[in-house]
Amino acid sequence: MICVMAWGFLTNHAQALLCIAHDPGVRLREIAIALGITERAAFGIVTDLVDAGYVVKDKNGRRNRYEVQVDKPLPEALLNQRTVGQLVDLLAHTELETHDDT
Repeated sequence: MICVMAWGFLTNHAQALLCIAHDPGVRLREIAIALGITERAAFGIVTDLVDAGYVVKDKNGRRNRYEVQVDKPLPEALLNQRTVGQLVDLLAHTELETHDDT
C-alpha cells in the first residue's frame, strides 16, 4: 500500500514567510516554485502578509526586499503569546534579530 500525503502542517502563508525569512531578497517566482503555486498566488500571499503587518516590503530599484516583523504575535488563538520570530526560529533554524523597544 502506498501512502500519499495530500496535506501539510504549514499553510502556504507560513511557507512563504519562511522563504522570506531565509532570503529577504527572494523573488515571487522563487516563492511560487518553492511552494508549487503560481506566481500570481505567491503575489497574493505576500500581499496578505504585508497587509497584515507580518512583512514589510521595501522597493529597491526593480527588486523588492522584505523584512519579517519578528515581534508580531501569531494570529492563532492557541499561539497568540508566540511571535513570528519564534515560529521562524523553530521551523527554519534561523536567528532573526528582534527589536526591543524597552
